[in-house]
Amino acid sequence: MNNDLTNNDVNTGAQQEPEEIETAVSPNTSDTTDGDAASTPCHLTADAQTAGRSTQFTIVKAIAIICVVLSHAGISGWLSHFVYIFHVPIFFLCAGYFFHTKYLDDDRTFIVHRIKGLYWPFLRWSVFFLIIHNLLFTCGILSEQYGNISGGVLHPYNWHQWCQHLWSIVFNMSGYNDFLCGTFWFFRALLLSSIAFLILFKLLRRSEHFKNYTQIGWGMLIIGLALTFWKVAEGINVSGVAQGGYRELMGLSFMAAGFLIRQYKLTELVTWKTALPCFGLLILASFLFPSSMTFAPSLTEFLSLPVPATAAFIAIVYACGFIDRHDNVAKRSLVYIGDRTLYIFAFHLVAFKLVSALKVAFYGLPWQAVGGHPTVLQPESNVLWILLYLIAGVGLPLLWLYGYQHIASRVSITEKQAVGLAITAGQKLFKILTLIGKGLYLIVLNSCRNIAQGVKDVIDASSTKDE
Repeated sequence: MNNDLTNNDVNTGAQQEPEEIETAVSPNTSDTTDGDAASTPCHLTADAQTAGRSTQFTIVKAIAIICVVLSHAGISGWLSHFVYIFHVPIFFLCAGYFFHTKYLDDDRTFIVHRIKGLYWPFLRWSVFFLIIHNLLFTCGILSEQYGNISGGVLHPYNWHQWCQHLWSIVFNMSGYNDFLCGTFWFFRALLLSSIAFLILFKLLRRSEHFKNYTQIGWGMLIIGLALTFWKVAEGINVSGVAQGGYRELMGLSFMAAGFLIRQYKLTELVTWKTALPCFGLLILASFLFPSSMTFAPSLTEFLSLPVPATAAFIAIVYACGFIDRHDNVAKRSLVYIGDRTLYIFAFHLVAFKLVSALKVAFYGLPWQAVGGHPTVLQPESNVLWILLYLIAGVGLPLLWLYGYQHIASRVSITEKQAVGLAITAGQKLFKILTLIGKGLYLIVLNSCRNIAQGVKDVIDASSTKDE
């Protein structure tokens, strides 16, 4: 490594962020000075929330996740184009912004954090919804008649299909429920892009052509965008990566952009004279060149995404600085949401089903219409229904999390103990079912013997030989 790559180029001086519930896109209190963006799943303690730390980027993430929910709540037209440009890229930009170069020499810790924070939640939640998949059709949450806007529907799985989905979930981070877990691609994209970011960083650091970390950041950005351009222009699929790998490559590029933003301390230097044009560029792009992190974009959609999304990030960070300066209900609410973005990201589509049930009842629709994805599509949602979907998508996951944490705080049991109890309960249940099965077997066996004996007696009683 070049001697010029000193700690003078290491990420320092940026706002410190709290420990988040493992989205791996926001650093925890201890790791911000170390620059990490992930830890193990946990909730903020009261001390952590009141430690006087800057919550500017927590508010940024809150706005981003609210926009994610809003984008799925039935909006259309310009507003949909507007939020789709920046809502998901912000999380990748934050991941790059808070990356710390200490992990270049401690990659094991970095990768372990990512696996714990991204793969493990993905695995357990995907498997849970896979287990109850067919049951969801029985209760009408999923439907074979009502699906997404393009007419696609889901169907119950047979045993072979169930096994295939389980295999895909475990080994490919795909195969999850397309409707209720439709946002789970984010876990895979952020995990793979984070690992690719680390590997590429380590490779470029070995080159004599890069004198400092800022130059490496530019190298990673150029390589990421070049690979993405090649993939989109030629229609190439990244082997082994579900949905072709576009989101992962764009995630790598946005992480590099976030890293560079912090190297240049742009979020500290930006003024309203900079933020306003950035916001204007976002509005202009939403009218002229709408784009998103869809898995199969056109070349125009790819080319029109990086600059407006990055500009939106800078403008939103600047705006959130104003919110962060005033301690009021709005700020505290946004901080609470921003610290718990993972659960909202993962479960807002499930929470939508409650509002869908209300909409079905209000319009007298068949119950199966609840299975529409992501909302009840017909009749189209007006502002009131969109607002209800938004409130449910943000509020219900937080309400569930609050209830779980409230109960967990009163029950002194660790996750390892809970797993042990579940295994013990499963073993006892298996023994009980075995005993019941043996009892039923004996009953059936005795019944068959009695029937056979009865038939034999009848035959013997009517024997012509005895007559």
